Amino acid sequence: MINIEFSDQDLKTIKEERFSHPVRLVQLRMEVLWLKSQGLPHKQIKKLAGVSDNALTKYLRLYRDGGLDEIKRVNFYRPKSDLEEFSGTIEQYFRENPVASIAEAREKIEELTGIRRSKTQVGVFLKKLGLRYRKVGSVPSGADPDKQDEYKKKPLSQE
Repeated sequence: MINIEFSDQDLKTIKEERFSHPVRLVQLRMEVLWLKSQGLPHKQIKKLAGVSDNALTKYLRLYRDGGLDEIKRVNFYRPKSDLEEFSGTIEQYFRENPVASIAEAREKIEELTGIRRSKTQVGVFLKKLGLRYRKVGSVPSGADPDKQDEYKKKPLSQE
């Protein structure tokens, strides 16, 4: 059993934030601390809060070792794309050499970085960089490749 002494200020904060803190996990931790401050046995705290033995022990140790600051600290896992380290190069390349499709962008990214991603991942990455489609609609002049290339290179405002 972990014995903890709560200060009056901490009890006031725990009481308020067990329902009002914006992060649900912190609310749960505060609820466990509140129940502990009321003198309930660990078995009853686990049942009322709906936590496991390990979670209860972890929350109490967090408070004992770091106080409310440690209870409120939540480190959500946020994976980073391998492409992020090349974002400046990729953005500069596409601003200077626009591509006609996501498939083409995917190939160019693979050439520049050696990293291959799906079309969906490439589209999401390019959107994060602030790149977007410039033209909408079909390319004119039927199947004449020269006229199509000319249209792709001409800025939209000159039409």
